[in-house]
Amino acid sequence: MERSVEDGLPRVLPSVSAPRFVGRAAELHRLTDALARPPAAVLIEGEAGIGKSRLVQEVLDEPGIAARRPLAAICPPFREALTLGPVVDAARDARLDVAELALTSLAGVLRPLFPEWGQHLPPAPEALSDAGAARHRLFRALAELLDAMGVGVLVLEDVHWADEATLDFLLFLASRRSRRMSLVLTYRPEDVAPESVLMRLTSRPPAGTGYVRICLGALDVPQTAELMSSMLDGEHVSETFALFLQERTDGVPLAIEESVRLLRDRADLVRRDGEWVRRTLADIAVPPTIRDAVAERASRLTPVAQRVLQAASVLAEPVDPAVLATVSGLPNNVVSRAVDAAVRSGLLGEDRVGRVSFRHALAARAVYDMTPAPDRRALHRGAGRSLRAMTPQPVARLAHHYREAGDIGQWRQYAEWTADLALASGDHRTAVGLLHELLTESDPPAASVARWAQKMPVLAFSGLVGRGDLTRALRSVLDAEALAPHDRAAVRIQLGRMLLHAGEYAAGAAELERALPDLADDPFQAAWAMNTLGSPPSTLISAREHRRWLDRAAVAARLPMTADQRLALVVDRATALLDMGDEAGWAVAAELPDTATTPEGMMQLARSGLNIGNGAMRWGRYDEARQLLTTALARAEQHRYQRLHDMILVTLVHLDWFTGAWDGLAERAAALAVVDAEPVLQLDALLIMALLEGAAGGSGADLGPAAVTEGGMGTVEERLRQVLDAGLRRGIVDLPLEPAAALARIRLAEGSAAEALELTEGPADVVARKNIWLWATEFAPVRTGALLALERPDQARQFVADLAEGLGGKDLPAAHAALETCRGMLAEGEGRSVEAAAAFGRAVTAWKRLPRPYEALLAAERRAGCLLTVGDKDTGLAELARAQAGFTALGARTDADRVHVALRAVGAPVRQVWRGGRRGYGDQLSPRELEVVRLMLTGLTNPAIARALSRSPKTIAAQLNSAMRKYGVTSRTALAVSLTQAGITPSEGPATGAGSDL
Repeated sequence: MERSVEDGLPRVLPSVSAPRFVGRAAELHRLTDALARPPAAVLIEGEAGIGKSRLVQEVLDEPGIAARRPLAAICPPFREALTLGPVVDAARDARLDVAELALTSLAGVLRPLFPEWGQHLPPAPEALSDAGAARHRLFRALAELLDAMGVGVLVLEDVHWADEATLDFLLFLASRRSRRMSLVLTYRPEDVAPESVLMRLTSRPPAGTGYVRICLGALDVPQTAELMSSMLDGEHVSETFALFLQERTDGVPLAIEESVRLLRDRADLVRRDGEWVRRTLADIAVPPTIRDAVAERASRLTPVAQRVLQAASVLAEPVDPAVLATVSGLPNNVVSRAVDAAVRSGLLGEDRVGRVSFRHALAARAVYDMTPAPDRRALHRGAGRSLRAMTPQPVARLAHHYREAGDIGQWRQYAEWTADLALASGDHRTAVGLLHELLTESDPPAASVARWAQKMPVLAFSGLVGRGDLTRALRSVLDAEALAPHDRAAVRIQLGRMLLHAGEYAAGAAELERALPDLADDPFQAAWAMNTLGSPPSTLISAREHRRWLDRAAVAARLPMTADQRLALVVDRATALLDMGDEAGWAVAAELPDTATTPEGMMQLARSGLNIGNGAMRWGRYDEARQLLTTALARAEQHRYQRLHDMILVTLVHLDWFTGAWDGLAERAAALAVVDAEPVLQLDALLIMALLEGAAGGSGADLGPAAVTEGGMGTVEERLRQVLDAGLRRGIVDLPLEPAAALARIRLAEGSAAEALELTEGPADVVARKNIWLWATEFAPVRTGALLALERPDQARQFVADLAEGLGGKDLPAAHAALETCRGMLAEGEGRSVEAAAAFGRAVTAWKRLPRPYEALLAAERRAGCLLTVGDKDTGLAELARAQAGFTALGARTDADRVHVALRAVGAPVRQVWRGGRRGYGDQLSPRELEVVRLMLTGLTNPAIARALSRSPKTIAAQLNSAMRKYGVTSRTALAVSLTQAGITPSEGPATGAGSDL
């Protein structure tokens, strides 16, 4: 013990040691038990200072666990994270080389991460252009390395700070069916972003894995007393003292420890009657936070020791004391004594190999924050000098230190090298983040901008373009005219590619056209840009102009270029021709080879399957589309082309909507609607969700994250409007066509023909301007119906004639089926019911041939109506009954109920189809439904009705949907009209306390 003199009186100061492991016996048993049954996945969560690291250290010291060769890694709080840095550093520290390990040729991809092992690693394989495939290959190689090292337990601490690649690697490890390795992860739940990949690990336990989740809580008063006693030579601590400290530290072990040390440093601990007690309560002030306690304790050390603490806080990782000397600028012998003092204080700790670091991250942050800014910058510069001498250089940490030091030149150099390493490792997301920072910093050098822009992996870019700062930065450099022509073209091409892949088609096409004058010496880029400008969705130019660009691209493609480049151009040309309904596209597609010899070539073939399959789907060649897409999906899965894989899946979802394979389709679409950084894919998935929901008459409450809270058809409209608006905003010319048609159908069914016509004006203008009548397939029938409903038969007749002329003799099965539907509607509207029935009959046959059962049933329903009009009641009723049965079997409840009402109206003996649940009131409103609709007639919204009747809004929405089905309508407005016609009157007034929403 030491002695202190205060107020002239000597006082004994207790010796304070590191605390024992206290209060976590149950958690330790659960952790040990889980790891004894591999493979296990253990998640340890808790706030800072709660004891996560101590629990991990205790279990690693268990003999049975230590024998399984655990590998422990810590995720540092660096802004620039090295790809898989924590795992790579831990593996490097665990082995000097890999000469004795039995590694396969796959391990060659590890060379960029472990350059010092180069002589013992296999040759690097050929690079893959697909980021998903490259990353998967890297993960397999790193997992092979860990297996070869015999790692039985992988521990990763502070996973809330992990880079995305590390989190994805953990998911990969957890999903391996053959693994024997257990995972132990620690994290602070409050620091995990909602969109973090970590949430998938914490919410979905890996199949076949022993899953344990340990949530560490606060210590109670007896445990607090035990912890305090363990720091004071095991001597007794008064209960009142323990209660006092537990209340003021919230029972957080680190806060208790720091408070005991601080009270000792202040001489606030006194020994009385054989136990340690506090001085009078009024004399003691426990800092409100751990940081405050650490800051006060650090300030009591010598200036030299404080400087060492500051250097350690800047480094933020275990280092040799010699590194601290270099960073702090102090002599080695002086630093050695200061380190000893800091270790004795409990702020720093030493590992088994003598490296020094803060015992707790919060303590490091507290010291870092109280270090004056000029001193911090100087220490970061010192850290940079020290780390540059290492082999290999830790480029990510160097980028971090030079950025914090304010040395922008060095930061640019090391940030670019870190991005290069990420690209070489297939970690495109990390590369995108770093390159984005480089490109958007103030006044970047023009020459560097060209180089950085060309490195940007476009397929990983989509999520950043919406922020706008990157495109503004690139355009600013272009506007400054400081680039050489070749560099200017490269930047414009890359900017155009970024915008196109982010769904900003019009803006992307404009940049490509501006780049062409500077591409004379690059035939592939020139041909690629021309092909892209020849792609119909990119601009509003006519098909003739698109064809002119495609022909120019074909000429440029004859110039020297690689076989893979030429293959990519053929895929682009076939895609564009099919998109515009040009039959020459099939001949171009036939030129494509069945296989390729390079990874890039295989990726292009997978892309061709997606694009040509999508074209076949739009044409109505559904069997061919499915075959192409299925083959492309197999290629994408084999070679891990993740983006293509997801795009193919959503296209298959769209195809299944057309062909009536609706079972489980809503769930598949919902899963794709939340795919990150793929806006066009998300929009297509949302469209299918809305179309399905509209046909099924559901509220959308259970279809996933995209669902809105208000039930009913408004949900469908909101999704359709979202897709429509996004397509218009992004300049994707053909994307708005289908959602506009679906919205128009809803409006026409409600009796709002003018609104329906307005919704089809934009699509009709696009088709007319581009002269691509294939694109009229989805909206042509509803536009014809709207014109007829508004008593504009001449315009309807002209539109149908234009459609017929535009399609001509082209083999476009879906569009010709739509044309027959339009002809039937036109004849029906003009009172030519016999001709209308014949036209609808041809439409039914055409739709069935595709097959597209939903449209066939709609045409059959209209044919039945025409037959009833001309007096062929038996045939008409039979046709109508078959339509109802078909809609029911398909899952189109809204349509089935509409036909049911039509059958009742003509006196046909029908009964309501029971769809499960309690059998109720058949076609009549139940008393509870009647309550709801009568309040609806007063003008109340769903939430207001729910409050008035003490029911949930979801229940109200379901009851209104049921009423709509029984009356064969699809909106509240149409329901109100039907109710009024049926003699149902509004409620005399809402229940007490109810009211309309403002």
